Amino acid sequence: MDLPTRSAVCCIALAFAAAPRTNHGNDPFFQISTAVAHCPTPLGPVQTDQEWLGDAHYRIERGNSCWVEGRCRLSNAYRYDAEIVDAVQRRLNAINPATHWRENSTLWLTLQRRFIYVQGCVSKEFDTAKFLTMLGETADVEQVIDNTTASPGKRPLPYKTPAD
Repeated sequence: MDLPTRSAVCCIALAFAAAPRTNHGNDPFFQISTAVAHCPTPLGPVQTDQEWLGDAHYRIERGNSCWVEGRCRLSNAYRYDAEIVDAVQRRLNAINPATHWRENSTLWLTLQRRFIYVQGCVSKEFDTAKFLTMLGETADVEQVIDNTTASPGKRPLPYKTPAD
């Protein structure tokens, strides 16, 4: 690759890297615990305008499919997320005595179309499977996805960070 081409590629890459990110879908994203030190913060559901436009068709299709299939009472799975946030808060309070998630994790949750993405760090003695199973019993939740690590200093992480 010649120098002018390399420079153009570099400039385009920098432009994309510097593009502002926004939570276009207003997907709930929040931290629930802070017990594990030096846990990298996840990127969460923020996207550039370009990423959002590229994901739009897929997002519409995913959101409407459960209603079309008769598995959802609401016309779009993303409409559940605000209600699920309240249910998740109650569920987390109820399962803490059995899982001790507050004392053994630094976690963030993202809710998208009845899925809960659990991102962050857990202590080595934390029973992640039990926590995920119990969290998955939250009303209207279809699936819980584990993106946690017990080794926060090692790369690659199971989730993207703002530095990625």
